[in-house]
Amino acid sequence: MPADQWLVVEKGIFKDYQTTREQAKWIQHLNGVARSHGCSFAESWNAVQFQRMPNISLLPGERDITLDDIVAATDRGILIRNTGSWSIDNQRYNFQFSGQSYHEVRNGKIVGMLRDVAYQSNTPIFWNSMDMIGGKSSYWLGGAFNDGKGEPAQINSVSHGCPPCRFRNVTILNTGQKS
Repeated sequence: MPADQWLVVEKGIFKDYQTTREQAKWIQHLNGVARSHGCSFAESWNAVQFQRMPNISLLPGERDITLDDIVAATDRGILIRNTGSWSIDNQRYNFQFSGQSYHEVRNGKIVGMLRDVAYQSNTPIFWNSMDMIGGKSSYWLGGAFNDGKGEPAQINSVSHGCPPCRFRNVTILNTGQKS
């Protein structure tokens, strides 16, 4: 399949599926798209390929909001930088994530570091709680070399990009200790 770019969700509305050649035919009546997005991968020539998530990103907002703007607009919060550990169920519904560094935000300023922070939620509640998103200049592309799926397990690389975002009313764990 040739490289492709499409929106899974646009302005909070579901638009299209991550499809293989077979799946595109099965669901054409649901979204009107007859073409596959080529979301079938295998870690090696001798492994069975199956539907996998493509390189997927959260696009920046229309306004060029920076991380500093988001911090300045936050009365009380935690800035979590980069990825740490994660746990997510097979349906990708309930999850828990951590980061690499954690900064306490008070009255629009970073006032110190925290340690051992994690957050948990479920997918619809989490995405519906986002109330600020960074713009183009704050977009960052990252990724992982160890995205594992399948039985028997296969490992693939995947990239994910996003601008900084602010989420309200997220369950935060382990915030009692400061660095």
